[in-house]
Amino acid sequence: MKIYSLHARQALPIKRDQAWEFLSDPANLKVITPDHMGFKIHSGAERSMYAGQIIQYKVSPFPGFTTKWVTEITHVEKGSYFVDEQRFGPYKLWHHKHFIHQIDEGMEMEDLIHYKLPLGWLGQLAHPILVKKQLKQIFSYREAKLKELFGSVPGKETQLKFDSF
Repeated sequence: MKIYSLHARQALPIKRDQAWEFLSDPANLKVITPDHMGFKIHSGAERSMYAGQIIQYKVSPFPGFTTKWVTEITHVEKGSYFVDEQRFGPYKLWHHKHFIHQIDEGMEMEDLIHYKLPLGWLGQLAHPILVKKQLKQIFSYREAKLKELFGSVPGKETQLKFDSF
């Protein structure tokens, strides 16, 4: 029964308010998700993030496979962080912490995700072939999209690290 983790960091040359305004708007999740995934929010994106908010959407993580995904925003500290947890969807566990930190050059976005796959050993076999590969692709797309929207900080490379326990 493995639990996987993904830790990502990306520096952006923007102010805290601008970073928070973008990240706390659920509609912007579509902006930073690859188009081929067919991401569509069905409800819950009408307001900025708040604790208890339920967001329902559909996504196609792999060709020919579309799934409903329901997340709850469980914690919010305005301007600093929020946490989303899957209530229904493709993972057995999905716990995603989003932080923003002040750095000399602007802001650093930090994501810490803990997730568990369904299907026992079959899920574990699928992790390196499908799931990890897809998450890398999603975060690479997000990195490029955020650079396009806000620019980048010279000398601050985006970090992406996977682990399991």
